[in-house]
Amino acid sequence: MSEPVRIAMWSGPRNLSTTMMRSFGARPDTACVDEPFYAAYLISTGTVHPMQEDILAAQPHSGVDVVHQLTKAPVPGGKRVFYQKHMTHHMAPAIPRSWMGQVTNAFLIRDPARVLASYARKMEEVSLEAIGVQQQAELFDRVCQIRGEAPPVIDSDDILADPPGMLRALCAALGIAYTDAMLSWQAGPKQEDGVWAPHWYDAVWQSTGFGEPRPAPLGLPSDLMALADEARDSHEAIAAHRLTPLTA
Repeated sequence: MSEPVRIAMWSGPRNLSTTMMRSFGARPDTACVDEPFYAAYLISTGTVHPMQEDILAAQPHSGVDVVHQLTKAPVPGGKRVFYQKHMTHHMAPAIPRSWMGQVTNAFLIRDPARVLASYARKMEEVSLEAIGVQQQAELFDRVCQIRGEAPPVIDSDDILADPPGMLRALCAALGIAYTDAMLSWQAGPKQEDGVWAPHWYDAVWQSTGFGEPRPAPLGLPSDLMALADEARDSHEAIAAHRLTPLTA
């Protein structure tokens, strides 16, 4: 029996990441894990987030323990594909990175201005570190060095514009078969959702598919626009490698 395909999808927050987890979770051959380094990140940085105690009670506090779960432990349900939804800002300096060569890495990106507009509706304090764009660039460069070439990159706006075309392109790049099952799912919570889901996943819980493309934000306050501008170079360096749709 062949080894499972372990996919590490690297994204910042408010970036269609949970919807993508829904899409992969709708595959009959796939198990998902939701932000497995969240508790380890909170412990290593001293950061306080909504539902802190619940998160710390639900996940390992050691990054080493998480790495074992992601790379060595059996895939839940014995599934052939293991989709790992990761937040780039969770990869604090104390979190191991050497394991990244043992999984198939991909990157989910979104324009920083759109990320900030969404994030600011959920969190009172917003920072460049919190949206993870610069950390995403660091991880992207690391994976490029491991692979000797750029890993798959997919833009959330491109996905919303053409879900089947972009998912076909992503699956081809990941070495797995595309299925139309990835286009829809039942509304409501899922077993793989993190304990923080009640704070963050209200829209996803109502969804049954990808929905319509989202309009650009009308405008950002000057402080958020300054952050978006600061993140722009890191974002565009990754965006230069984004996939284009594949037709059936």
